[in-house]
Amino acid sequence: MTDFDVVILGAGAAGLMCAITAGQRGRRVLLLDHAPKVGSKILISGGGRCNFTNVETRADRFLSANPHFCKSALGRYKPADFIALVQRHGIPFHEKTLGQLFCDGSARAIVAMLEAECAAAHVDVRVGHRVTDLSRADRFRIETDHGAFSAESLVLATGGLSIPKMGATGFAHDAARRFDLRLTDIRPGLVPLTFDDPPLAMMAGLAGVSLDTEASVGRTRFREASLFTHRGLSGPAILQVSSYWREGPVVLNLLPGQNAAALLLDRKRARPRATLRGILAEALPQRLAAVLAGEQAEARMADTPDRALRSLAERLGRWSVTPSGTEGYAKAEVTCGGVDTAGLSSRTMAANDVPGLFVIGEAVDVTGWLGGYNFQWAWASGWCAGGVA
Repeated sequence: MTDFDVVILGAGAAGLMCAITAGQRGRRVLLLDHAPKVGSKILISGGGRCNFTNVETRADRFLSANPHFCKSALGRYKPADFIALVQRHGIPFHEKTLGQLFCDGSARAIVAMLEAECAAAHVDVRVGHRVTDLSRADRFRIETDHGAFSAESLVLATGGLSIPKMGATGFAHDAARRFDLRLTDIRPGLVPLTFDDPPLAMMAGLAGVSLDTEASVGRTRFREASLFTHRGLSGPAILQVSSYWREGPVVLNLLPGQNAAALLLDRKRARPRATLRGILAEALPQRLAAVLAGEQAEARMADTPDRALRSLAERLGRWSVTPSGTEGYAKAEVTCGGVDTAGLSSRTMAANDVPGLFVIGEAVDVTGWLGGYNFQWAWASGWCAGGVA
C-alpha cells in the first residue's frame, strides 16, 4: 500500500484545483479518477470552448439550503484569480455575454493548463482507477482495482449525477453517506423541461424555434433565449429557471421589454390592412407567429376585435405552461443538492465530524447559475480545501 498526504477522488475542475493547491504546499498528493483522462466535463463545456468563469460571480447567484455557505470560498478565490492563471499560461479568451468568459480556442487549453500546474506541483495523477472501498482508522484507506492507498486527508471531488454518459455517478453521495454526512434533496439542474399534451403537440411542432424571452418561476426570472424542442422547452432562460422549478407553472414573456397590448393596438391603427400573422411575425419567429395567431392568422388587423388583441397580448406577456418533468440527469448540466453544508466548514470544505475529510465542487449542496458560475465554485472550493488538506 502506497502512502500519501492527500488523496483526491475525482479529476474534474474542483479536484484538479485542489490537487494543484495542495501540491504547491509541498503535500504528497494523489489524484485518482475512474475515467481514462482528466477533465472530461471541462472538455465538453461551453460548446468545447469552456465557459471557465463569470466575472459577475456573486453568492446570490447560487442555490443552496444555506445561501450564505458559498460566500467565504467565493470571496477568497475570485474570478480574477483564475483569470490571472489563464493569462499566465497565455490562453486567449473573451467575454461572450452576461459576464461569461470563454476560451477563444479549445477547452483543451484549460485542461492542458491544469495538467501542467499539477506536474509543476508534483501531483501524482492516475486515471483509470476505480475505487472499490473506502475506510478510515488512523488514516484513510482507499482500495482500487489497481491497489490500495492511504492518506491523512481524503477529498471527495467526484461531482454529481449529471451527464452519466461522461462517467458521472453517485459515488460522492455514497461515500459521504459512508462517513455519516447528510445529503440534501438531489435533483437535475440546468436541464430542459418536458411537457405532456396539449402544450407538447404545439411545442413539438415548433421544435428548433428560438427567441428572446423572460422566463420566471415565482419571483425568480431570467431574460435569455428559450428554445422549443420535440419534448418541450430548452435554451438558456429555461435551463436557468429549471433549477428553481419543482412543480407548477413556468411563465414566459415572449415580448420582454415591450407592451404587447400597446404594440398590437398601435399596429391595428397604423396598418389596418396587415394580417395578424404578419404583424406578429415582425416581433416573433414566423412559425411561432402563425401558431399564436391561430385561426385568425390571415385576418386583417382592422377586422380583429380589440378584445381579441388584448387577450392575445396577455398570452404574449404571460404565457403560463406547466411542465410534466425534466429531461433528467442525461441532459442536466449540474446536480442540484448534495452533501449538506451544515456538516462542512465554509472556509475549508472540511467535514466537521470526520477529521481529514473534505467535500468540494458539485458534490456539495451549492449550485450556480448557467454561465461559468459552477466552474468558479469548483475552482474556489477546490482552492480552499487544497490550502489545508
